[in-house]
Amino acid sequence: MNKSFKAALLITGCSIIGGVTSCSNDTKGSGETQAEHQGVAKDTLQDYVNQRLAIYETVKLTTNLNALSVTDRQVLPLLIQAAQIMDDLFWKQTYPQRDSLLTAVKDEKAKAFIRINYGPWDRLNGDKPFIAGAGVKPEGAAFYPLDMKKEELEKSDLKDKFNAYSVIQRDTAGKLVSVPYHIMYAAELQRASSLLKQAALLTDDTGFKKYLNTRADALVTDLYNPSDYAWLDMKTNTLDIIIGPIENYEDKLFNARTSYEAYVLVKDKEWSKKLAKYVSMLPELQKGLPVAAKYKKEKPGTDSELNAYDVVYYAGDCNSGSKTIAVNLPNDEVIQQKKGTRRSQLKNAMKAKFDKILVPIATELIDKEQQQYVNFDAFFANVMFHEVAHGLGIKKTVNGKGFVKDALQEQYSWLEEGKADILGLYMVTGLLKKGELTGDIKTYYTTFMAGILRSVRFGAASAHGQANMQCFNFFRDKGAFVRSANGTYKVDFGKFQSAMNELGGMILMLQGNGDKNAVAKVRKEKAIITPELQGDLDRLSQKGIPVDIIFEQGVDVLGVK
Repeated sequence: MNKSFKAALLITGCSIIGGVTSCSNDTKGSGETQAEHQGVAKDTLQDYVNQRLAIYETVKLTTNLNALSVTDRQVLPLLIQAAQIMDDLFWKQTYPQRDSLLTAVKDEKAKAFIRINYGPWDRLNGDKPFIAGAGVKPEGAAFYPLDMKKEELEKSDLKDKFNAYSVIQRDTAGKLVSVPYHIMYAAELQRASSLLKQAALLTDDTGFKKYLNTRADALVTDLYNPSDYAWLDMKTNTLDIIIGPIENYEDKLFNARTSYEAYVLVKDKEWSKKLAKYVSMLPELQKGLPVAAKYKKEKPGTDSELNAYDVVYYAGDCNSGSKTIAVNLPNDEVIQQKKGTRRSQLKNAMKAKFDKILVPIATELIDKEQQQYVNFDAFFANVMFHEVAHGLGIKKTVNGKGFVKDALQEQYSWLEEGKADILGLYMVTGLLKKGELTGDIKTYYTTFMAGILRSVRFGAASAHGQANMQCFNFFRDKGAFVRSANGTYKVDFGKFQSAMNELGGMILMLQGNGDKNAVAKVRKEKAIITPELQGDLDRLSQKGIPVDIIFEQGVDVLGVK
């Protein structure tokens, strides 16, 4: 059995949601052929699925159980059970017809690919429909009525029309109404809340106990701020769980609604200790940002933490499409300014991507003389400082348009990811100059270049993919790298740094000005894959280099009950 297929079957251990009426969207995207709109033809479905399953490498999520106390081993299965409920809820948010779809599809590999993508759209191929009749993926997923246009909601008199924790539906009269998550998904959330309460009763760590109890309450009330503060306050815990409706990547209509997800984590306390010093340097680094003073006048929170973890379970949004290897939370701008954030580095998943994906990409596409500069420490630092850099820059517009996130709406996520990429590299450069980071700048820049070539493969449907496309094209135009006749890329280290500063300044100004149309224009012009780059990426596929990873995970894999 194909090992990617086998792993795909293993990752779905959740209960099936009852099928409802099949969903499709007749609005055709620009530039799509009729075949793309209808989905992959039945006679080519098997070939397509076989090819696409091959882009995923299987990774077993484990950790050193010796680091866990007896109590931790009792708590861990409860956290995984709660995470599995988040997986079910994400299906309801992105494709509520899971049961009827999986019943209708007979091919087992196609079913596995549906589970990887949480629906009939290929997330790492621009959300291309691969099941006949699926149609174009709705930009608003299942958060909004399929027949609703953006303007209808914008002009409505709903008080919470952009509430992060509600679904927009129509009442019996056809009028738009808002239904809170805790009502919409009451039964599932009550079960998840009870599991967290059980875990809280068992744990010996007082900070973790408080967080579990407050998060359990948040799930059934949609009031998340107290639990976010409690999460930031806990310091001595070994286990952790990030759980709830968190990111808004799935809502491509307004970037407003949040999706359910969960990570179950085991802290690597030794690695975490090494990282603690960097957050205190944020205010000084903020002052040096390569942009006018009005775009960097905010003071980043310094009560943030950098921690390293082994992740032992992914569920929901974070398990769909490209897999997250670092997390910066909470997303609430007020909490970030008052309290800071926690940047969580998912070390085991990160190492898997480096070994199985980044190194083979570098071998194929990075200039032979510069391949020596690609290493894991630089990759870890670049990813880590990407997350730290979310705390740099600007949260509020400079011209009274409110928070950047609200002003940019659906254009926010991809630009914010681009900001974090480039300001993370800016941080690495600054810390090396100060002697706070060791190593050769060539390793960080060359590894960053290889990282761009890895992440653009996530495609145009991914915020991270779009961010890296923009970076690639901007750096190319500035001569930060050159492509040789044999199709390899060589970094010009001096121009790389100047391009980094110029792109960082441009993004910060776009955010500070809050001009959604200007950001959309940049995305249209720069967040694209050129035919030449696509040809190079195709070589990676022909060599069998995976695009991303899928997981064997759960209590059986860990050996806990």
